[in-house]
Amino acid sequence: MSKEAVFTMKLESELRAEFMAEAEASHRPASQILRELMREFVQRQRQAREYEEFLRGKVASAREQIRAGEYASADDVEARSAARSSQLLAKAGSAGA
Repeated sequence: MSKEAVFTMKLESELRAEFMAEAEASHRPASQILRELMREFVQRQRQAREYEEFLRGKVASAREQIRAGEYASADDVEARSAARSSQLLAKAGSAGA
């Protein structure tokens, strides 16, 4: 990647001094560390945005299914859960015998 842009920022002198000391202790240029931090930030922001879009799509899909009447009632879910629990318990009981 070409390094043609200059980035100027203001920060507390104490923070700058601590950062520069840590950069020196890690034997890396401060600009390299800042580029890495920026890349990580950009990646995290993109992932968060993609996840938000994914969730919005799931919610929209669920709402559409509810509008279309394509859902199970709470009683149906409870009945299926109880039946599945019984099956698993019976299976676990026969496997241990």
